[in-house]
Amino acid sequence: MDDMDKHLLTFLLLFGAGVAAELQLEPLNQAVLLGSNVSFTATVTGPWMIMTWDVEKLLVLTINRDTGALPSAPRYQAQNVSTNVRSAWEFSIVNVSHNDNGPIVCTIQGPTGARTANLSVQERGTVDIVTGNLTVKHGKEAEFRCEASDWFPRPEVSWLLDGVEANASLYNTTSQAQGTLTSVLRVQAVRDTAVQCRANVSAATVSRSVYLVVVPDWTVLIAVVVSFGGAALLVLLIIGIIFCCRWKKEKGETASVDSGLSPSIHETSAHGSTEVYALQFTKHRHATIV
Repeated sequence: MDDMDKHLLTFLLLFGAGVAAELQLEPLNQAVLLGSNVSFTATVTGPWMIMTWDVEKLLVLTINRDTGALPSAPRYQAQNVSTNVRSAWEFSIVNVSHNDNGPIVCTIQGPTGARTANLSVQERGTVDIVTGNLTVKHGKEAEFRCEASDWFPRPEVSWLLDGVEANASLYNTTSQAQGTLTSVLRVQAVRDTAVQCRANVSAATVSRSVYLVVVPDWTVLIAVVVSFGGAALLVLLIIGIIFCCRWKKEKGETASVDSGLSPSIHETSAHGSTEVYALQFTKHRHATIV
């Protein structure tokens, strides 16, 4: 009896005794890009003899524990990654296609059964912000348009403002002809901002960036300046009127005082002239008598 027969006999004895192996498959979910390579690892604890791999319900590879993988299509490969404490095989698919998309099933013959993983084959498309950089007046609305094309499956499109994800209420995404997605972002122009459009699927993310440049709205600025200038002129006018009224009032009071003093001065002057005349007459009379 050769070694192969001994191993088969041992397996049959263990199977008959109800000793089952334990099978673990990793990862259970894998997303890769079209044309890349992908691997799954099956770890077996306990006795086993034959392992099979099915892709989309099609048997593509068979592994014998002792002799290794049986011949198969070059795209499907197996590598023994066992250690002293566990038996493990790595199953790989080279240059994956959409035909590989779906369940990947590893089966151990016997009571152990099978484990299933899921493979998602995706395509990375393009992203373009067709509006480019925008220069907008302060306070006005800026509109950016992003197009995501040639993706599979449909990507999730989002926007970032200065590296922070924008609120979903600021943009709307719709499907166009030939599977192109168009997303329109509307934001208020408050400050210069880096605007980024991002499209992603599980296996890939692509983003593009443009800039929003905000310039002053001179119409508003002029209106503000005119408003402040008009207010300043009004204040100056009121102050001028107040000073003018005060000046007129003070001038009127001074004129009243001057008119009140003039009769007294006139009277004094008149009396002074009379006294002088009387004095002169007395002197002349005295001289005549002598």
